[in-house]
Amino acid sequence: MSAVTNPATVAECLRVGAGFTQGDRNWIAERFATLDARLAGFHADATELEVSVKDRNARGQKVTLECWIAGRQRIVTTSTEEDLHTALNDVRDDLRRRLNDAKTRQEPRSNKHIRELGQPEVGAGEGGADLARGDAEPT
Repeated sequence: MSAVTNPATVAECLRVGAGFTQGDRNWIAERFATLDARLAGFHADATELEVSVKDRNARGQKVTLECWIAGRQRIVTTSTEEDLHTALNDVRDDLRRRLNDAKTRQEPRSNKHIRELGQPEVGAGEGGADLARGDAEPT
């Protein structure tokens, strides 16, 4: 996979939705920082994360983490854990699993040898003749 010039990070892509304030954003971004390694394969300008909570600190609270990456389906993870920190960890871990699963599904299984060895050289035939040269004759 080629390196991304402007890799996505949680700090850059996270926005807080309903139930959270901008003051909560920093500590949530720190808690989600382990997602940076998984997000680094995507461009920052094509990646968005949004975390929200319904009925914060109430018995039936629901934390939702949504992820949008250009060219892929939206990923939504939810948790109904009563403790807010536990719920945030739960949605973070679920998103990491789902991103790993999505990457595995997209990566072809049958070309492992090509990914490890690289592409064969163009023009190199079995007989060793370089067909790209004008004076070479096909074998």
